[in-house]
Amino acid sequence: MENKSKFMFRAIELSIQSAKTSGGPFGCVIVKNNKIIAEGFNQVTSNNDPTAHAEIVAIRNACQNQNNFFLKDCDLYSTCEPCPMCLSAIYWAHIENIYYANTRLDAKNIDFDDSFIYSEINKNINSRKIKMYQMHRDEALEAFKIWEKKNDKIKY
Repeated sequence: MENKSKFMFRAIELSIQSAKTSGGPFGCVIVKNNKIIAEGFNQVTSNNDPTAHAEIVAIRNACQNQNNFFLKDCDLYSTCEPCPMCLSAIYWAHIENIYYANTRLDAKNIDFDDSFIYSEINKNINSRKIKMYQMHRDEALEAFKIWEKKNDKIKY
């Protein structure tokens, strides 16, 4: 069996196990040098954590396993097209490739609908459902000024 299929089938296995127990029907593996370095499955309800999507859990595990916040030269295999939050985390982690099985429409058909979030992101900040209020910018800029001048900062 081709390795890409093997990795996706492992993610699917995780999603099925999760769906049969206390998690949502999503699984993910992260691969580096043709080897699984981390796995994750949806733990939103089991951990009372809205960010505990399979991809986020796998990214957290991979970063711990690699002792690095960059996952350069890694591929991610997810049982579903990543939601906006997961996609952002994938970009922040610098993952090279995403392989997915189900689409966002497939997810929407079982009540995992991210279309509202996608539409909110494109709106003007003052037109979003959740109101945003800026305050104390001048005081908060102090941390940015310190960071900007810091010689030993680790960029990410």
